[in-house]
Order: sequence, then structure tokens, then C-alpha cells
Amino acid sequence: MADAPLAGVGVLITRPALQAGELVAAIEAAGGRGIVFPVIEIAPRSPQDIEADLASMADPDIVIFISRNAVEHGLAWAGSGAIAAVGPATAAAIEAAARVVDIRPAAGFDSESLLEEPQLKDVRGRTIRIIRGNGGRELLATTLRERGAIVDYLEVYSRRAPDYTAAEIADITRQFEGGEIDTAVVMSVESLRNLLALLPPSCHRALAETPLVTPASRVIKEVTDRLPGCPVTLADGPGADEIVRAIAALAPHSSGKNS
Repeated sequence: MADAPLAGVGVLITRPALQAGELVAAIEAAGGRGIVFPVIEIAPRSPQDIEADLASMADPDIVIFISRNAVEHGLAWAGSGAIAAVGPATAAAIEAAARVVDIRPAAGFDSESLLEEPQLKDVRGRTIRIIRGNGGRELLATTLRERGAIVDYLEVYSRRAPDYTAAEIADITRQFEGGEIDTAVVMSVESLRNLLALLPPSCHRALAETPLVTPASRVIKEVTDRLPGCPVTLADGPGADEIVRAIAALAPHSSGKNS
């Protein structure tokens, strides 16, 4: 049906629980079934620990927010510098909090795209604060330092794999092996690695036969390395509508698993 392009399609959603709702709603509006199995858990750091880190940092000229989680847990520590957002979802979260986004990618939604913006080209001598979770890519900081900036990280939350019970793992394994999961949405390399670590090795074959949808080109390489032969599709972006369109393009193939 034209108005239900995902009819009969079960979609595994690996996003953190509090961020899965929009995608679940979009999938269900398209006739599909959202299966929420978060592979990343977000834990905010204490304000006291954040303040302790800030004590050794200079006031920033530019503050870069890496994600919506960085905005949610770190906007209070943005200071008065110009605000930059890596992608549209991050920018929307900043604007929803009544702050102005001064720098955002003209196209794209990753570090590479943000680094192309003119305001981040000539940054010699400027202090830049990157607000993020624990760990992550070093491209932004490395490139900005090469351009002469002083870069500080302010980590305001941590990411970790959830602690599932044996029964919960058995249930998701049953759904994979029983063909109830037609497509899986994997947002990042970390998500894929956590998913593989959480699933028993006996389920990896079923995962490798399941089409994956991702908005991140880096995930495609990781899938190729870890799950050779797994069909993976690059969505146009990380938004719910963009993810649903990518799944819909796979739907005839995906739903065939259950036919």
C-alpha cells in the first residue's frame, strides 16, 4: 500500500531508549513494527564533576555540540561563545532551548561537514570547547588544533552498553532467528559494536543476513569488516523520515524474509 510502505516489516531500533520514540512513531505510521533494543545507554555526569573540569578551562570563543545528548546535558556550560552544532538534530535541540546556533553545516551532519564551514577555517589563537560524551572521534579536535585553535573537551555524559538480562537477550535472539526482524537501524560504529557484543555469537549469522540501515558511511565499512555479505544501506540522513525512506526502499526485499 502506498500509505503503508513498511507494512509487515519489523524494524530493530538500536537508539538509546529516550531517543527512539520519534523513529518508532515514523515506522509505525508507515505500517511497520518498531522493535526497540537500545544498545547504548546515556548516563549524565554530575554537575560537580563537570564544574571541576571547567575550572581548568579558558572561556571559549566557540562551543561545539556533538549531539543532542551533549545539548541536553551540557547546554548550561556553553558560556557566551558562538555555538556550533554538528547536525540538524543537534541544532534543533539547541534552538528548542531558546539558544541561537551560529555555525552549522550547510550540508551534511558530521564532523567533516562542520569543518567545511568558514567560521571554523580561520581559528588560529581561538579557544574552542567541544561538548560531548566520553570518548568518540578525534577528527574535530585534531583538525582544529592543526588550524591553530586551542581545543578543550568537556565531557558531560557517558555512553555504555545496557545491562540486559539473559531472558531479554534470549528474546531478541529468538526474534532475529525467527525472522521477525526484517531490518535493523544502526546509527553509529559504536552501536554496531555494542550490538555484536550483546548478541550471542550464534545470532551473528542471522544478523549478517538482516539488511541494515545507517546514516553514517563509517558504519558501512565496519559492517563490511565484521559482517561480510551483510546488506547495508546508507540513509540520506539521521532523521526519522530519512531512515524510514531508506527502509521503505528495502521493504520488498526485507519483508520477503517472512513470506
